[in-house]
Amino acid sequence: MTAIYKRELKSYFCSVTGYMFCAFMLLFAGIYTMAVNINSAYANFEYVLSNMSFIFIIIIPVLTMRVISEERKQRTDTLLYSLPVSMTKVVVSKYLAMLTVLAVPVLVMGLYPLVLSLFGKVNFLSAYSALVGFFLLGAGLISMGLFASSLTENQALSAGIAFLIVLINYFITSFAYYLSSTAAASLIALAIMVLALVVIVYVLTKEFSLSASVAIIGEGILFFVYYAFPEKLEGLFPAIIEKLSLFERFNIFTQGIFDISSVIYLVAVSAVFVFLTVQSMEKRRWS
Repeated sequence: MTAIYKRELKSYFCSVTGYMFCAFMLLFAGIYTMAVNINSAYANFEYVLSNMSFIFIIIIPVLTMRVISEERKQRTDTLLYSLPVSMTKVVVSKYLAMLTVLAVPVLVMGLYPLVLSLFGKVNFLSAYSALVGFFLLGAGLISMGLFASSLTENQALSAGIAFLIVLINYFITSFAYYLSSTAAASLIALAIMVLALVVIVYVLTKEFSLSASVAIIGEGILFFVYYAFPEKLEGLFPAIIEKLSLFERFNIFTQGIFDISSVIYLVAVSAVFVFLTVQSMEKRRWS
């Protein structure tokens, strides 16, 4: 596992990818620090992180697009399947390597509040709380990009899928405001989400009976609630959509609040997508 981690980490810093990722993030950190903290005279470093979070839309696909898809394209993924370690350890090693690349610019940005404190009073608790949230946000989005990379051997397609996932996640809160809050609208939207889950289950397992069971149980519960307690569904889907956004969870940290529930959510999202990546790899192994 350590050997895989070192190999992946070396591949990022023996090519332009790792340096471009770090340079791009630090470039925007410098620009927003200049604009927010220096020119506008705000002492809140968390405002910098809040403003620059959008760059994940661009840099996450670049970082993750090759991590598994390149292995599939070059047919070196067969070597991964023959290693004397589980596929879980292989995927986790690759994921940890990308987290290390993310940690480099985040650690450098950790010096910014210290520098700013030389020129005024800085709330270190809020600043470093937001920095932790920023790292966890990046970790969650990287796990999504990792999963996207496991779905195809085309790096451009992998980057496109990751870009779409992160973009939707970024704008999903704004999109929630335009959704109907009626019970019927929530029923239809949630029913579609259940069907999407069924498709994912079938793609990963190829078990028709399991997928059908998930569909019947999920749709059955929804229709029962709709006819028995319709008020429970009113405004439910927009509320769920808003809560699903990783960026919205991160915004809580930028308000000077270290929210444990958001930490748990961001870590859980990372774990779920790493798990899905493992299942995607295992499916390819046995197919």
